[in-house]
Amino acid sequence: MSNEVPVIGVLALQGDVREHLVALAAADAVARPVRRPEELAEVDGLVIPGGESTTISKLAVLFGVMDPLRARVRDGMPVYGTCAGMIMLADKILDPRSGQETIGGIDMIVRRNAFGRQNESFEAAVDVRGVEGDPVEGVFIRAPWVESVGARAEVLAEHDGHIVAVRQGNALATSFHPELTGDHRVHALFVDMVRADRKPESL
Repeated sequence: MSNEVPVIGVLALQGDVREHLVALAAADAVARPVRRPEELAEVDGLVIPGGESTTISKLAVLFGVMDPLRARVRDGMPVYGTCAGMIMLADKILDPRSGQETIGGIDMIVRRNAFGRQNESFEAAVDVRGVEGDPVEGVFIRAPWVESVGARAEVLAEHDGHIVAVRQGNALATSFHPELTGDHRVHALFVDMVRADRKPESL
């Protein structure tokens, strides 16, 4: 296998794991489910899918992957969170549930379920900085939004006046689910981030 093909994991505790695996493969990555620390150690980057952020947090602790994941994100491993994954990457949650933990990595404050409940889910065209061509069709399901970002975080997209995509260094997060649309350009952006992160090691 070529050294140029990054190996990217999908945190397989809850959420749209299969859809992310398909999207990453379509974006020319080797995609693997990750549940345990030894599986995390074998990937170049990680996607944290949607689902229920409190449940993902508790399962990550239960499977022993929370602390190793925090350490790798702190050390610069590329990571991409969608919906609940965005919440997991926030340094602060406005309305956390009891016992809810985050991985951190992006200097932002996130509001859970900000766009409404499950029956208020919707799709919208979103212009995402760094994604060429037409707007990305975003699927918003009990989606969070970003209340504010710190100086190190870059806003990549807004919808209806609210921040819905953010990047800070090797960490990327979106409120919406690009894996549900068949448009793999956001995943391709993340694969490019992982590939760029790998380059110094191969020189």
